[in-house]
Parts: sequence; structure tokens; C-alpha cells
Amino acid sequence: MAAHVYLSVIQVAERLGVSRDSIYRWKRLGGFPAAYKLSAGSSRWRLADIEAWESKLDAAFATHLSFAPSLQATA
Repeated sequence: MAAHVYLSVIQVAERLGVSRDSIYRWKRLGGFPAAYKLSAGSSRWRLADIEAWESKLDAAFATHLSFAPSLQATA
């Protein structure tokens, strides 16, 4: 049996490209994997749980970008 890999909140945030506050907010709102309390003041997320959560996310890609013309009047 393979050992579990645990990630800190900083590692999870870096993996997902968000802030630590976002991780805690998602946890509080529900639907995000639960953290494991490894010791007093030490919570970690199992990598396998994060990967499973990621696999359920919808992906969206921008195929076209357009920018609105400037609303400033020209001199």
C-alpha cells in the first residue's frame, strides 16, 4: 500500500493557482475536500482527495477574446 501524500494549505493554493484565503473559503462553503488534522495546528489535505476533486471540475477555455472600444472621446 502506497503512503499518502499530504499537502499544506500553501501547497494546495499554489497547485490550484489561488490564495490561501480561497482554500479556507471553499472549505467553509462546502464541496472542497476536508483537511486532516495531523497534529495541533497542523492541517493537511491528501493529494489523492485534491486530485479527485480536480477531476470533477468543469474546464473552460477562451477561444476568442474581444475588447470593447475605448469610451473616451478623442481630442
